[in-house]
Amino acid sequence: MATMTQPRTLPQTPSSSDGQPFVSDVKMIRERARQLMNEGALTPNYGMNVQQVIDVLNQALATEIVCILRYKRHYFMAQGLASESVKAEFAQHATEEQLHADQLAERVVQLGGAPNFDPDGLAARSHSEYVPGETLRDMIKEDLVAERVAIETYREIINWIGTKDSTTRKLLEEILAKEEEHAEDMFSLLQGLTE
Repeated sequence: MATMTQPRTLPQTPSSSDGQPFVSDVKMIRERARQLMNEGALTPNYGMNVQQVIDVLNQALATEIVCILRYKRHYFMAQGLASESVKAEFAQHATEEQLHADQLAERVVQLGGAPNFDPDGLAARSHSEYVPGETLRDMIKEDLVAERVAIETYREIINWIGTKDSTTRKLLEEILAKEEEHAEDMFSLLQGLTE
């Protein structure tokens, strides 16, 4: 018994709820892509002032570098009975902040900028401060303060970007989630500290 095959349909451009196509002119987009290929990932429908975004990302990069340096110092300077478990947290956070710095630097390059790793002015570009802390309790407090600063500034940047740069927004939302986790870790360590 022969089976009937369904007639083949051609793919259609998806439409929004009001019937308008999501992409109006694919041919024009293809031509533009060829003409502007030297722009890399930056396309004409990018919704932000690219230099402002690069500047803000470089400030976030400076913040992450300052956090790396502070966590590294705290790792090496932590002493006392409770220091071993706290040192492990400091080391883990330093590693995760390094990942954030790398991700921010990569996004700056994708946007056609240059990541600013210049040590001159690093503290001035950073949103958080580099406060060494003398005791283990002081170190944890300073890290908690820095994480709270990062949380607030990342939220502000995310709100500023809105829907105009979804790639940068997604990256910052991922970093924000990790910073919230770091703040919770520091808060828990502070609550559990008996010295």
